Amino acid sequence: MEITVDCIRELREQSGAGIMACRKALLETKGDIEKALQTLRQQGFLQAKKKAGRVARQGIIESYIHAGGRIGAMIEVNCETDFVARTDEFKELAHHLAMQVAAMNPQFISQEETPEDEDLDPQTAYLLLQPDIRDPSKRIQDTITETIAKVGENIKVSRFARFELGNLESGK
Repeated sequence: MEITVDCIRELREQSGAGIMACRKALLETKGDIEKALQTLRQQGFLQAKKKAGRVARQGIIESYIHAGGRIGAMIEVNCETDFVARTDEFKELAHHLAMQVAAMNPQFISQEETPEDEDLDPQTAYLLLQPDIRDPSKRIQDTITETIAKVGENIKVSRFARFELGNLESGK
């Protein structure tokens, strides 16, 4: 089966993967873009698992103030090198995560931070398990994993704070 340049371009735009990875995925799926996209996502997930043990000490602190100035959030997102921390993909992820914190008010980053006696709803309490505000079919962890596949480095959320005007309990 012949894979056209237009098909590769379309898959690349949707996935952010490299040209050869897109071509290979399209060949494996006989030109089916949806199946190729799923294949690339699975490969990205596997790559992210391999990178999970790497140290992530570089990164940025991103802030977001919601319109009207009544809600704001700050988040520290880390990666392996300062080169990746300066890329548009990484900066966009950090900004999106700050917006997520402002909108969804998570209590913890992940389940590992939960005190033993707490019984919480995972989809509201944990940032990484929340539905993505831009695409509710994905979790925040999936969004981070996709960025890991694009930039080729481990990415971690270290901490966050959310502030709401008049609410003294926010901003841990």
